Amino acid sequence: MRHIVSILSENQNGALSRVVGLFSQRGYNIETITAGPTEDPSISRITIVTDSDGVEIERITKQIHKLINVVKVSILDENEDGAVEREILFIKVQAMTRQVRDELKSLCDIFKAQIVDVTPELYILQYVSTTAEVNRFLQVVSELADVIETVRSGVCGIARGEHALHV
Repeated sequence: MRHIVSILSENQNGALSRVVGLFSQRGYNIETITAGPTEDPSISRITIVTDSDGVEIERITKQIHKLINVVKVSILDENEDGAVEREILFIKVQAMTRQVRDELKSLCDIFKAQIVDVTPELYILQYVSTTAEVNRFLQVVSELADVIETVRSGVCGIARGEHALHV
């Protein structure tokens, strides 16, 4: 089962490396990983999406808690209210003809995506949504135009309701 693991860690050299190393050493796969500072610049938030069963995810969280620099760990999807998650996709597509350009514009309107860069032959599209919707958008665009390059941010997530992960 897919789980979103959110980790607060001291913003120190090697902290992210230790978290990734733990996953690697134990043979756990990381589907996506994002990291960045929080409202407190001395604390970073690391969000990892992994596919693990209930026993494995419990083991993972216990092992992460033991790491130096880790302040808190939370499994966002276990929160009773759920979590809000988003992923950013940048996709560079070939848009040589007027027809393809018009169809891409129409598609962006339907999905509420944005065209963020235009050249005579290329468009760069930006789409922000859940992982499932990003996958769907990518599939539809690739059926419409030649995809030159894609860049995905990985999942960022936050718990709904009263639950908050802070120091």
